[in-house]
Amino acid sequence: MTARSLDRTLSPMSVEVVHQWRADRPEAALRELDDVRVLVAVTTMDGDTVPAGTEGTVVAVWGGGEAYEVEFPEPMGALATVAAGDVVFTGRPVP
Repeated sequence: MTARSLDRTLSPMSVEVVHQWRADRPEAALRELDDVRVLVAVTTMDGDTVPAGTEGTVVAVWGGGEAYEVEFPEPMGALATVAAGDVVFTGRPVP
């Protein structure tokens, strides 16, 4: 197979297609890009504390939904791994 024919067989997936594909896999209660609110204070990867009640966005799902990587707006780009029982769903973007 030549590079040119390989390029024709592999079509790029849009973010919407990937997002919908994940939506069709129900192993986790939340999915990437869902908006959530933390129920407890969490510590970010940088050691900052994000207070309970802060809203963020799920950027990764771990262990089929046992935990979520959540990005918070403050401090800018803060990431924290949060147990499933410590977050609640607040919204979902429309693709």
